[in-house]
Amino acid sequence: MSFGDPNNPYGQPQPPQGPYGQQPQAPQGPYGQQPPVPPQGQPGYGYPQQAPQQAPQQAPQQPYGYPQQQVPQQQAYGYPQQAAAPYGQPMGMPTGYASWGARLCATLIDGLIVALVPGILYAIGFGMIASSTSKINSCAYDDYNCRAEASSAGPPAIAFILIVIAALAIMAGGIFMLIQEGNKGQTVGKKAMNIRLVREDTGQPLGFGMAFVRRLAHFLDSIACYVGWLWPLWDDKSQTFADKAVGSVVVKTQ
Repeated sequence: MSFGDPNNPYGQPQPPQGPYGQQPQAPQGPYGQQPPVPPQGQPGYGYPQQAPQQAPQQAPQQPYGYPQQQVPQQQAYGYPQQAAAPYGQPMGMPTGYASWGARLCATLIDGLIVALVPGILYAIGFGMIASSTSKINSCAYDDYNCRAEASSAGPPAIAFILIVIAALAIMAGGIFMLIQEGNKGQTVGKKAMNIRLVREDTGQPLGFGMAFVRRLAHFLDSIACYVGWLWPLWDDKSQTFADKAVGSVVVKTQ
């Protein structure tokens, strides 16, 4: 009984062998060249193709000569963000000009505060002087003794003292209002009417010096038949002639 090939006792099929038991070689191309091997990284024939990976997109570059856009830097955590001023308009630019009525009321309030007490003192002093003068006039024209006695008595000294005190009080009140208007932009009357005197270009107070110059420049409002005081009624910025001379405006605070 034959068991077939002794090298294959189980009868499994064997690939064909070349002469002398050698394994057959891969088929060669013409002239003995080996078939081309597919390049590394690419699948061979019959393998599924993979979609090529796309390179990450880069931001489009601006043409040469154009200004590059800068990425705004983030502020530190906890610091408030500041709102930018409109283009062409400096920060602090005053808006909302005060009306002529509000300015008039503020002037009346300041005048009442400054002149109330000195006005009373003026009235008392001049009243005493007028009383002494009336005594002289009450004497008969030919009563020389009466006239001599009234003239020798004269007005009391207290009348002149009261007038001097009243003048100093008005001066001190005016200087105080001028300091408040120059340094803070608001007197008592302006604060009550919610208006403020500021520079037209910066929106800051004038300062004592420029406020004093503005006070002197008010004669421009008076010499033209007082038209300058009424000019804010139709002016776009509600300015008097003195405001235009020193570059100041009166704006609303609320």
